[in-house]
Amino acid sequence: MENTLLVALSRQMSLERQIDIISNNVANVNTTGFKADKSLFEEYLKSGAHEDNFSVRDRRVSFVQDHGTYHDLSSGPNELTKNPLDVAIDGKAFFAVQTSGGERYTRDGSFQINAQGQLVTTGGDVVQGANGPLVFQPTDRDINIAKDGTITVREGTTTQTDSIRGKLRLVSFDAPQRLQKEGRNFFSAPAGVNPIPDPKSSVNQGYVEKSNVNAVTEMSRMIEVMRTYQNVSALMQQQSDLRKTAIQSLADVPA
Repeated sequence: MENTLLVALSRQMSLERQIDIISNNVANVNTTGFKADKSLFEEYLKSGAHEDNFSVRDRRVSFVQDHGTYHDLSSGPNELTKNPLDVAIDGKAFFAVQTSGGERYTRDGSFQINAQGQLVTTGGDVVQGANGPLVFQPTDRDINIAKDGTITVREGTTTQTDSIRGKLRLVSFDAPQRLQKEGRNFFSAPAGVNPIPDPKSSVNQGYVEKSNVNAVTEMSRMIEVMRTYQNVSALMQQQSDLRKTAIQSLADVPA
């Protein structure tokens, strides 16, 4: 009975972790460029006894181990905004952004221009171009962002000549699952994970990539996990009742 309780407890711990992950996904269903997380579990085998003098070899007990999580990096649906500063990536790349904590990476292409004329995120972090920050002039108009990320503008009110303001820096990673999530919808790259230029990806101006979280699927998973948790709790209660009954029966000495 002890093994049953321990195995059930390991399952409950993994289910709690899964609930946390699903809850975070649901909370970000409307976050632009958000990437959902998924949970990984594996079997952990451990012998219940440690003596060598049994006639029959002791069987291992199968526990549930929370192995970790992984990022679902599939693309979310694109939403038309017609805002010239909104950009959605077509491919596996990320935008490079300079923050107070260093360079970070995001799929959120909802940009704006700050007081210094720099292209920034909604949180004010500077979007990086191939040669540094992308800076606009006060007289710039008709901003155009090509498929390869090149940004051109018309200067002044009379000129018909296009001027280049830079090119969006799109990067990808050989091991994207090693990226670490941070607040404000950013990813950071740990030591040994270096960004590389991604010429295969392109951008679509006037669109933003929505979250890749499927609300219906996540809510269904939440209900399934909650029911499983309740079933495991019921099993643990049954085992506890059986143990209590056994102890009471053994303690009942005939007169």
